[in-house]
Amino acid sequence: MLTTTRRAVLGAISAAALALTAGHAVAAPQAAPQADRWQIPVHTKKLANGLTVVISPDASSPTVGISVVYKVGMRLEPRNRTGFAHLFEHLMFQGTPKAPKGVFDQVITSGGGNNNGSTRPDFTNYIETAPSSALETMLWLEADRMTTLDFNPTTLKNQQDVVKEEIRVNVQNQPYGGFMWLDIGYLAFDKWENNHDGYGSFVDLENATLDDVRAFHRDYYGPNNAVLSIAGDVTPAQGFALAEKYFGKIAARPTPKPTDFREGLNTKERRLTQPDKLAQVPAIAAAWKLPDRGSKDQAPFAVLGQLLAGGDASRFYQGLVKGRELALNMNSLYGLTSMWEYDGPSIFTVFALYKPNTTADALLAGMDEEIARVVKDGVDAATLKNLKTALLADWYNGVEMFLSRADRLAKLQALWGDATVINKVPGWIEAVTSADVQRVAATYLTQANRSVIDRKPAAMLAAPAPAPAASAAKPATQP
Repeated sequence: MLTTTRRAVLGAISAAALALTAGHAVAAPQAAPQADRWQIPVHTKKLANGLTVVISPDASSPTVGISVVYKVGMRLEPRNRTGFAHLFEHLMFQGTPKAPKGVFDQVITSGGGNNNGSTRPDFTNYIETAPSSALETMLWLEADRMTTLDFNPTTLKNQQDVVKEEIRVNVQNQPYGGFMWLDIGYLAFDKWENNHDGYGSFVDLENATLDDVRAFHRDYYGPNNAVLSIAGDVTPAQGFALAEKYFGKIAARPTPKPTDFREGLNTKERRLTQPDKLAQVPAIAAAWKLPDRGSKDQAPFAVLGQLLAGGDASRFYQGLVKGRELALNMNSLYGLTSMWEYDGPSIFTVFALYKPNTTADALLAGMDEEIARVVKDGVDAATLKNLKTALLADWYNGVEMFLSRADRLAKLQALWGDATVINKVPGWIEAVTSADVQRVAATYLTQANRSVIDRKPAAMLAAPAPAPAASAAKPATQP
């Protein structure tokens, strides 16, 4: 249920976003005055054991969303254990000695709720949503699995097999696999923390032991390495009291010092051609390293990404799919997360299927021409306003549901150290100028900072069959 202010703000934003998506050259409606901007309530407290708790009260529905974010992901998993952070995420759903798996699932789903989790380079998150009457029980369950897990050979083997099957389904047996979100990172980055297979090799997954599992939980799953966020039908006083009741007695644990995984921009283009036995047409993934989190270039790059590859109205789509008809489609990704949810090197990736009668070089040349136009001419005022409106619509729509709001607050607190960034991002977007967009295009979208994978159907790369040898014998003379 929307309040009047939120309905007005989101309504105006959505209308302008629709105009942009449709490709109309219409200026967006005037932005809502500062006083009318939706300010999401954010209350933060750190417990004595180091757990940071974020509460965002909203009584418009008798439900709550919960997110627990641990500051560990693919970048911090052990060497020779690629995919271990992802495997461990699965193990967290196997229950505890106090609450076996069946009990955990029943508590969440019996009241109409649901739960999930994910692993990314810089964090692992666990999320639930349910009626507010189930809040206390859900917090007990989260605190219980933060304290201990049901480590045993059966659950470890079961989840090793589950993760391997996930890799088969999502990567190995899919056309194009994960080349636009996995392989491109291997190519773009130099340090192991950033360029190894976070999904995991089968050998590394199979070699994970119970001792590995115990050590990982001990080192990274303590309260001092986590953020608990609750959004919805709860007051700050209630939320903090429940967090203290269920998490306050969990002892803080030492966390290993992370290695230095920082990387600068690349200085020479990187190219790779891959065969694909399942693909019908060739595809390309072109990636550029992004600005650091918190950089003055982050918001301008978000606007630039929207301009070039943010849907059917974007420059790349209109110029290369509709105009020159080189590509069959055009999509973009921000690494494995989003533009605002990384705390180490990340990339902006453009992925497109292209016609077999053209080439990756032709497609890249077309992208370079569109980028050069931005560097030279910037963005006109009407287009800039529409771009910002589309980004704001995405931002606000992304926090309307209590579950996604709690999750974003937890991630921002974990990565930025400041959950109130949720209310700062809109202002950063609105402040972007045409000159800012020109600057980031010239700085980051360079050929030297670009990594490219050309993924071709295997048949296109197969060596041509040798021509039949000419017979040395003279043809027989006809009678």
